[in-house]
Amino acid sequence: MKTNISITSLASMSPLGNTPEAIWQEYLSPKSLITTKDFNGKEQFVATIPAAIRAELERLRKEDVKYKALDETVLLAILTSRKAIEDAGWQQGDDFGVNIGSSRGATQLFEKYHQEFLETGKTATLTSPTTTLGNISSWVAHDLKSQGPEISHSITCSTALHAILNAAAWLQSGLATKFLVGGSEAPLTAFTLAQMQALKIYARENQEYPCRAFDLGKTKNSMVLGEGAAMACLELGEKQNALGYITGIGFATDDLEHNISISEEAKCFQKSMQMALQNTALDEVDAIVMHAPGTVKGDISEYRAIQKVFGETLPMLTTNKWKIGHTFGASGILNLEMALLMMAQNTFIGVPFGESQTKRKQIKKVLINAVGFGGNAVSILVTK
Repeated sequence: MKTNISITSLASMSPLGNTPEAIWQEYLSPKSLITTKDFNGKEQFVATIPAAIRAELERLRKEDVKYKALDETVLLAILTSRKAIEDAGWQQGDDFGVNIGSSRGATQLFEKYHQEFLETGKTATLTSPTTTLGNISSWVAHDLKSQGPEISHSITCSTALHAILNAAAWLQSGLATKFLVGGSEAPLTAFTLAQMQALKIYARENQEYPCRAFDLGKTKNSMVLGEGAAMACLELGEKQNALGYITGIGFATDDLEHNISISEEAKCFQKSMQMALQNTALDEVDAIVMHAPGTVKGDISEYRAIQKVFGETLPMLTTNKWKIGHTFGASGILNLEMALLMMAQNTFIGVPFGESQTKRKQIKKVLINAVGFGGNAVSILVTK
């Protein structure tokens, strides 16, 4: 990268909570936030946002008559975006870009309207504009009155980190000096869960940790879905209020061997990590926040890719999906949040059932990974 990019704020709403203090306390606890919830008469493992956050979403619905028709994905994006620009010292109406993605978009509304159509043969007036993927960034831009470009996209589970890639390109080019980026996901519906179960990757065993993310000895898939959103404010150059700096970016796509899988040694991750680290000595990387979705093949292939890149001396490895589930398009930026918190506290948060690792004295450089269906990998290096 020609110029480092400052992360001047990061705001989130997830099963961990919505304040840095509450989120950090949850990370310090070895307890998983995955619970069970009834979907069409069947108990399913999920990680849900706390009741207090859901109450905030309902208050937002009542704040503006236009917001009553919006999906939770959009409402989560609006609230976290408001907090992010406030923490960064930005103002409504400032000239900044918006790039917010989602794997599924307005899942809840789409399913609701489709069910109504099947039952009545008709659909509501606002069905189309409120279920398009682009309505996430456009509603956030409307709410914040931003003056820059508005971009929405879905690259499944690497969506939020792709938003960072997009913003980096705009910032490095000189076409923008500030960008709001992130991901938002509210996928906890019976149909979405059924899709994951059809892939035979969803957790089924009732145990202390239903999602066994980064358990390299597991023989059964154990992915669990979670909901949440996170937004970061990015600015070109070094800023006094920076939480950390983006100093390397990498991306790559696997040659498809299967509709959803990546190669056995995750060649896409090997390439994306090498690209992100091309100006960094490998022994300077203190930790990696892995994608590690809790599937047998997904976890081990990423681990093999890390071994290929780093050799025998590995950084400390972790993931947060055992705790908050897989939030699809928002997962990458929640990984970034975990990395920033570990650097700020100089404390590594490991996986309770994970293998023992060689501890580092400090956490100054962390690599964040995310990959989507079909091997769309992104790696971001953040530095304290």
